[in-house]
Order: sequence, then C-alpha cells, then structure tokens
Amino acid sequence: MDNRVSDELLSWIKSILIALVVVFLCRKFLFVPSTVYGESMEPTFSSHDRIIIGKNSEIERFDVIVLNAPNSDEQYIKRVIGLPGDKIEMKNDNLYINGKIYDEPYLKSMKAEHRTSKITEDFTLKDLTGETVVPKNSLFVLGDNRLVSRDSRRFGFISFDQVVGEVKFRFYPFDEIGKPN
Repeated sequence: MDNRVSDELLSWIKSILIALVVVFLCRKFLFVPSTVYGESMEPTFSSHDRIIIGKNSEIERFDVIVLNAPNSDEQYIKRVIGLPGDKIEMKNDNLYINGKIYDEPYLKSMKAEHRTSKITEDFTLKDLTGETVVPKNSLFVLGDNRLVSRDSRRFGFISFDQVVGEVKFRFYPFDEIGKPN
C-alpha cells in the first residue's frame, strides 16, 4: 500500500515539474500574456485590455508591438510605422512612407471624433530625429491615439532589441476577443 502511494506521489511531482518547465519555456521563447495600460492605442486597445504577445514574430509595417520603453522600466504598446530604410513623413494627417501615401483605417474613428483638428502634427523624420530614413536595426513607432501617445515622435527610433513581441491576440474584454486590427 505504501509503495502505491509513493509511486502516485512521485507521478504527480513529475507531472507538475514537466508542466512548470513547459510553461517557463513557452513564456520565455513563444508567448506571454500582458495587460495594456494607458490610452495611447485607443480606440484599437483600451487600458486594461488583456493581450497575448508572440515573441518569435517577424515584425512588419503596421504590426502592433510591445516594447521596453526607452529611459523607463515600463513597456509600451505601439504600432510599427517605419522599418529600416523607410522615409517617413506626415502631412495634413496623411502618412507617407517612401513617398507613397498609406491609408490608416485604424484611425478612422479617432479622425471622425476630432473633425475640427488634425490628430497627427506634420513632421518628417529629419525634423524629429535628424535622420532622413529609419536606421538599420531600428523601428519608428506611433500610438493610434496620436493626440496623447508617447512614441517615436518624442523618444526617437527604437531598436529591435527593445521589442518584446507582436500583439497576437486580445482575450479580454470578452466582447472584443480576437486578433487586433
């Protein structure tokens, strides 16, 4: 009888240890849950939204990422606007990347709410950073709520080393579950 109890206990301990190792490896290399704080990504994400961050994604233009903030212990959630080699310009609330105008559908409700004023001031990379293109191994990021966001307009480029990962999924609030736009 004692032998069966110790075998069962050992079996449980092994199962728990394996589960802990799997959870650790997943959080370290694959994905991690997080919470959005602040209003810089509204209306796409609101404060206290719960998200899953994929840690092994190839970052592309317009992806929403979480990054380690420059000069702070915080993490920010932002949208990638410029990739290495891109020339970025904002003119009359229109985004130009390498001379081509890009639609930003995620800003439509924000623009409708603020009909009388622009939501993004005019700028060029040269004006903000002194650089004409996004440097190698760097990104230019903006928040969707351009009126309040602390982003590359304030702190400049971010390096790929600062990227925690890409936002893959929102799991709270329940009525907005799914992949972000």
